Amino acid sequence: MPETPLSAPCLAETVRSLMPRARADLAELVALRTVVGVSPPDQFDRAADRIAALFTEAGFPETRLLPTDEGPRTVYARRPGPPGAPSVLLYAHYDVVSAQDETSWRTPPFELTERDGRWYGRGSADCKGNIVMHLTALRALRQMRPHEPYPGVDLVVLVDGCEEPGDGSIEKVLRAHPDLPVPDVVVVADTGNVASGVPTLTTSLRGMAVVEVELSTLSRTLHSGQFGGPVPDALTALVRLLATLHDSEGAPRVPGRRTGGTAGSRGAAEYSEADLRADAGVLDGVALIGTDSVADRLWSRPAITVLAVQSPPLDDAVPALLPSAKALVSVRTPPGADVFEVHDELADHLRKNAPWGAHLEIRRVTSGPSFLADSGGAAHAVMRDALHEAFGVPARDVGAGGSIAVCSAFRTLCPDAEVILCGVEDPPSQIHGTDESVSPREIAALAHAEALFLSRLTAPRTTPHTAGAAPCIPSTGPREDR
Repeated sequence: MPETPLSAPCLAETVRSLMPRARADLAELVALRTVVGVSPPDQFDRAADRIAALFTEAGFPETRLLPTDEGPRTVYARRPGPPGAPSVLLYAHYDVVSAQDETSWRTPPFELTERDGRWYGRGSADCKGNIVMHLTALRALRQMRPHEPYPGVDLVVLVDGCEEPGDGSIEKVLRAHPDLPVPDVVVVADTGNVASGVPTLTTSLRGMAVVEVELSTLSRTLHSGQFGGPVPDALTALVRLLATLHDSEGAPRVPGRRTGGTAGSRGAAEYSEADLRADAGVLDGVALIGTDSVADRLWSRPAITVLAVQSPPLDDAVPALLPSAKALVSVRTPPGADVFEVHDELADHLRKNAPWGAHLEIRRVTSGPSFLADSGGAAHAVMRDALHEAFGVPARDVGAGGSIAVCSAFRTLCPDAEVILCGVEDPPSQIHGTDESVSPREIAALAHAEALFLSRLTAPRTTPHTAGAAPCIPSTGPREDR
């Protein structure tokens, strides 16, 4: 007997009743310091074990912890569907970036704290809040349909423990486990809404190319009074070199050709300069940089950032000319641009502009390809309707300036899968920054939408999945940058 369609108001009320559990789970996950490359392995092990247990409790009979070369394990959970059911994969990640100076946070970064209607803590939005969102959607369906909560889909969950480095480790995991089901639809919950309460599907992502630059001018450190003037200081030379990466308006000089534009152009007039200044906290009197529309500059044009400069700290500074200096430089590449060509173009620019004949060494650190979604697919249409119903306003399609390697991994390995990007972040979330936070209203509304989406996505598979079938097409894999 077919299931009665879910009542959206009843589903919304069920989700609301589950939010205290969502907060408790998020508090537990935020307290685990899963800072990639920094935290001890036991923090990642405890997080992976707990996440696996949570999905087991949510009705997934099969859970596994998949090992990775990088260390943190990937959580895999599956609830098989009936023969011919579409396979849906729900993705999130549990690693986080460093809280940096913890004393600059208003509240402890690894202690979930409620303030002014938001939940604060590192990873609350990126991306542990999305893990909790998935769980809340699944629990709501299970509570409303206790006998068969997901009647029409084969459900798989992947929770990554090494997403933040951006080096595509999830692709290695998928290649190492060819027995995993082939997804028809992948929901990547790692982006967010263009404004609070405005449901948003991300249809494009920029790529990323990161290099380490070491500039040398001397064989040893010298007294700046004795030799300063004619003798070049490496740090001064490095500052001059880094200044060549932007023109006088702040537009990046790499890559030189103009690419992209499609993703950012949609809805560009709706993201005003005033909104951007407020969302980013730009100080009064400070100009925005670059040209083109705000949306194009954010989503479909390149951006160059000096991530770090290695130099003596102020407290240890002495009157000296430094023999060498280092910097970490990141280029966000436009959708459609070849990230490896951008790597080469950046290196060429740096070599040509090194001042005073300074010696340069350039090392590729990491890279990630850009991504363009097939936003006209059937699953996107179902998700748009679900978002509209859950949030009460139509969903918007926008680009995003960040890079998410898993999207390109699924595009490579599962070319027929429809990849949907959404998430619980909003502009006040300040992901990767101080006082990161998430709105519980965004978690609840997106969980409501995802539950509706899963309950309505019941079209049969075009190609039946057989156990043990490889989920990927032959490929040489991504180029290594380390």
